[in-house]
Amino acid sequence: MSAAPIVLEAIVRKRCVSATYNGGTVVLAPHALFQRHESYYVAASTITRDGVKPREEKIGAFKLDGLVDLSATEQDFFTSSVWNPGDERFAGQVLMAVED
Repeated sequence: MSAAPIVLEAIVRKRCVSATYNGGTVVLAPHALFQRHESYYVAASTITRDGVKPREEKIGAFKLDGLVDLSATEQDFFTSSVWNPGDERFAGQVLMAVED
């Protein structure tokens, strides 16, 4: 299965995904899938990186092609309090975003 369907299903079901990104293992809570400059990105909160929780919660943009060995998990997530669908960093064509 390609990466986009995995991310789209995770957004709809509010389930985390795991992958290797920049050489580290990450568990992400995907909040949106969007396209910018002909590339696809995932706006996501990092749940863990290499098994460690981040010091602060934030939403980052992860290039979809950079998420290696992407897979769905059974871990649910809640929409992050720092999620702002109007954030300029995620400007572009939004294909899917979390709904409350």
